[in-house]
Amino acid sequence: MKLHFDHITYHRNGICGAPFYPVIFRDPDEGQMLGVVFDAGHHVAVFNLDKLALGNVAFGVNSWRGDRYEPHLRRAIATWQQEA
Repeated sequence: MKLHFDHITYHRNGICGAPFYPVIFRDPDEGQMLGVVFDAGHHVAVFNLDKLALGNVAFGVNSWRGDRYEPHLRRAIATWQQEA
């Protein structure tokens, strides 16, 4: 899978929420995407940004397999942390 990573950052999510990494990336097959990666393994959500802009969060329409993207997203986050 050839992904291009545009933006990665860290959100501590207040005083009681689980922190996460939002990752904006391009999947050549699916377009511009948003991955939301939590510290715990297997806790990843992925959305198509064009569909999100239209308010579309429907299951099966704007839902993507987190397990497909998770290894790539976590490697990108690790690289981003090392460069920071």
